[in-house]
Amino acid sequence: MTVFTASGFIGRLWRRTAAAGLGIALAAATATTAQAQLRVDISGVGATQYPIAIADFAGTSGGTSTHEVIRADLTRSGQFRLINTAGAQLNVQSAIDYGTWQARGADYLAYGSVAQNGSQYTVSYRLVDNVRKSELDQATFSGTESEMRRIAHKIADRIYEKITGVRGVFSTRIAYVLQTSNGYELQIADADGQNPQVMLRSKQSIISPAWSPDGSKLAYVSFESGKSVIYVQTLATAQRQPISNYKGNNSAPAWSPDGKHMAIVLSMDGISQIYTINADGSDLRRVMRSPLIDTEPFYTRDGQSLVFTSDRGGSPQVYKVPASGGDAQRVTFSGSYNISPRVSPDGQQLVYVTRRNGAFRIASLSLSSGAEQLLTDGPDDQSPSYAPNGMQVLYSSIQNGRSVLAVTSIDGRVRQTLSVLNGKVREPAWGPFTN
Repeated sequence: MTVFTASGFIGRLWRRTAAAGLGIALAAATATTAQAQLRVDISGVGATQYPIAIADFAGTSGGTSTHEVIRADLTRSGQFRLINTAGAQLNVQSAIDYGTWQARGADYLAYGSVAQNGSQYTVSYRLVDNVRKSELDQATFSGTESEMRRIAHKIADRIYEKITGVRGVFSTRIAYVLQTSNGYELQIADADGQNPQVMLRSKQSIISPAWSPDGSKLAYVSFESGKSVIYVQTLATAQRQPISNYKGNNSAPAWSPDGKHMAIVLSMDGISQIYTINADGSDLRRVMRSPLIDTEPFYTRDGQSLVFTSDRGGSPQVYKVPASGGDAQRVTFSGSYNISPRVSPDGQQLVYVTRRNGAFRIASLSLSSGAEQLLTDGPDDQSPSYAPNGMQVLYSSIQNGRSVLAVTSIDGRVRQTLSVLNGKVREPAWGPFTN
């Protein structure tokens, strides 16, 4: 780990590029399936756990077990306690004996049916409250066999929202960079790490992936030309275009909430400074002038301000400035090293990387009260990214000597580890809600 100092503050942002050398990136003409699935390990439970039974869905579902995907999703959240259904299979028309299921300890019951007609599948599901003896939700989805996991995730999202009152994120996606002996891959995957797809392959470093607000595009930094260039790639077509290729370093793209602008970092004047630019690369504007390094910008929820990292006070801290320019105000005061800020979807919290007793950990800060909470233990946790519902934080981590992705709940009680058997995963970004 390269330590930030007043003279070497940008070191961490480029630490992966020093050994990269020169080469040519290979853009995937279309998204290709990655070989390595992310394995999920879970520890801890939420402060509140809802007892729920997920009965086996009746019918055939191709290669995907709908009920097993739903169970795995709810388990990963740490907010549900699964009641053993003892192999009970219910179809969507089954009469429910609320008392029997309540006696088993299940306050809630989800069940359903899967029907196949040629290459199309129809999934119908129900969710009931056994305590109030009432139906909470019902829905029907259709899709091909390849869409069955997505449908199961959507059902899990509905269950999560009906019971907790918070929108579920199981059907969202994550982006990350996988480094192997053959180079680098920009991948996207389901939020549970399944169905990974390669969006870009390169012999050189790929860093800083950032989702557009509608989830249709990724911005990222590629070194394929021998220097850093910011690209925007459309996921559906894999078409991409450079939107920032100025003298020096082009880095740290961050989308505005309306998707029309980006904040980026350029060193064309000799030191890294923050600029805004239209999403098509036009209308470059400098936000402010600083004698020291400003980097890692991120828009606030209203799009009117940027939080960013700067060593202008002698050590790296988080600051806030109007996106149109103006005076910067310091945000973090605990500790001497705080970087990589991200604002929560509701605009109330901030997560960032902090160094405490030599360990790099993920911290959360209430923007109203200033109260700080350390969410992870380190020793090398980096690149935090909020889930779109604000309930979890995705980050990269070194655990037992391995580079992995990890997820923590916002209270730090529930943690997941997403790891691959071969390679290093880093630079994670959690995608937005898409519908």
